[in-house]
Parts: sequence; C-alpha cells; structure tokens
Amino acid sequence: MFHCACRQEGVDVVFYLSKSFEGEKISFHYFRTIDELLILSQRYHLDLVIITGTGEFLKEVEMVRLMKDHIFLAIIPTILYHPEPSESILAAGFENGVDAFLYGEWKEKLFEVQLRMVASRSRRDISINPSTWLPGPSLIEKEIERLIKLEVDFGVCYADIDDFKAYNDYYGYYYGDRVIRLTARIIRDVVFDICREGFVGHIGGDDFMFILPPDKVGPTCEGIIKTFDTLIQYRYADEDRLRGIIQTRNRKGDLESFSFLTISIAVLISQRGVFNHVGEMSRMLTDLKKYSKSLQGSNYVVERRKKY
Repeated sequence: MFHCACRQEGVDVVFYLSKSFEGEKISFHYFRTIDELLILSQRYHLDLVIITGTGEFLKEVEMVRLMKDHIFLAIIPTILYHPEPSESILAAGFENGVDAFLYGEWKEKLFEVQLRMVASRSRRDISINPSTWLPGPSLIEKEIERLIKLEVDFGVCYADIDDFKAYNDYYGYYYGDRVIRLTARIIRDVVFDICREGFVGHIGGDDFMFILPPDKVGPTCEGIIKTFDTLIQYRYADEDRLRGIIQTRNRKGDLESFSFLTISIAVLISQRGVFNHVGEMSRMLTDLKKYSKSLQGSNYVVERRKKY
C-alpha cells in the first residue's frame, strides 16, 4: 500500500495521481495543518506528502519549512506542485527543504517517475530504519544534541526487549521481525498519545529510544509496559502460550527455558546544562540498561546518580 498525504488548494492532485498510479493500491489522506499531518504520520507510514496550490503559495512553502523543522515529519519526502510558480517561489520552496517542486501542466509519466524516485530515495535513506520506518541512530543523536543546545530538561528512554534472541532463534527471523514491528508501534503510539511533541527512534534490532519531557516519562513507560505485556503473549503459538514457556539453546549451547518476552526501559533525565554531548549520556544509559535487564519482568528504571 502506497500512502500519500495531500494538502490541496485549487488543484485536484488526487485525480492526477490516481491516473499516474492506476492499478496500484494507493491511499490518500488529507490534511490542512501541521498537527493534522503529524496525526496522519503516526497512523500511517507516509510515502509522500504532496502540497498543491494556485495562488501566492506562501502558506504552502511555510508548511514545508514547518515540516522540515520537525524531527519526525522531516524524514517524509515532500513535494510541491504549482501550475505557474514565480522564480522567487521556486527558490523559496527549495530553500525551505522541499524534495521536489513540480510545476507547469501536469505531465503524467514524467511526474510519476519523479514521485517514484523521491519515494525510493527516502526508503534508501540510512537514517531511517527500513523495518519500522522510525528515525535511526544519526537522527536520534541529532535530536538529543538539539535538546542539549536548547538547555531544556528532557528524558531519554532506552527500551530493549529481554531474551529476544531466544524468541528469534525459536520462531525464526520472520516472527522475530513481527515482534520488532509490534514493539515499535506500541512505543510510538503510547509516546504520541501522551506527548505529541515526543520523539521515537529505532537504534536497531530490538533496541529503541524515545525522548520526552521529564513529567511524561512515568506515564509513558507504564503505558508501554502494560500494552507490551498484554499483546506479546499473542505472538506465541497456542501450545507455547498455554505452557507459558519456550525451550531453546542459550548462548552456551545448553537447553534453557524462557518465559514470555518482557521489555526493559532505562531512563536518564537530562537537566539544563548537565550534559554537554550525547556520549556522556550514552555511557550512563548503557550501564543502566544492563541493570534494568537484570530485574525480573518488564520494568523501567530511572537513573538517580549524577553524571560520571
């Protein structure tokens, strides 16, 4: 399914796109404001955002700027279309970060190729995890550095699935990937339900990171844990779910029993001016994650020590 978010002003771009992508499954979603677009991005993996207009186009260009300033929306390919844009509008569009600016009479084949190329380049972007479509390590680091420079208080939460290797070995990579996708959706949905301005990233494998204001940390972690523990049991075969365990070889090659997957979350609160760069936080989070994973069941642990 190809998901496209559209903001139309005087141009029925959906009509043109339907002809260009005839025969393919394409879903159109409409928005007028940044908040509406953010909600769409949380519900769907948007392949493209297309903004059209016929007037001065200043509001449309401003919309692009707002998108590219938002850490989550910035990763979605954005297209502008105007039948007769002025040179200054064309320049402003590119200066504000638009991925492609289409103009003139709608050229079905040419514009179709351009749209497909923009979407394809986005999927190859190494900053985006291809499995979950969440920002990867480089964008996570960028967001933390941004917040450090702003000198605001924020919580960095490092989530990790306990005993995931055993589950992956037992059921295979296909079902392991489904658990990764489920976990990503749980974290993303809970974070954005509680804190619209939050950030969710995928470090890789079964490691995730989310960032939000300190007062939102507790409710968010509790919500993630409750949802994960409720849903994860349905990622087991009926006989394994009834038994409550699976048996597979551990890292030493010995047969070992593993109960249902759990999730551990290490939390570090960054207060104004305490940390100077991501590296200082990374070391503390790694140590805290080891401790949280040593505890039984799903849990979250907040670092209470000062920087070291």
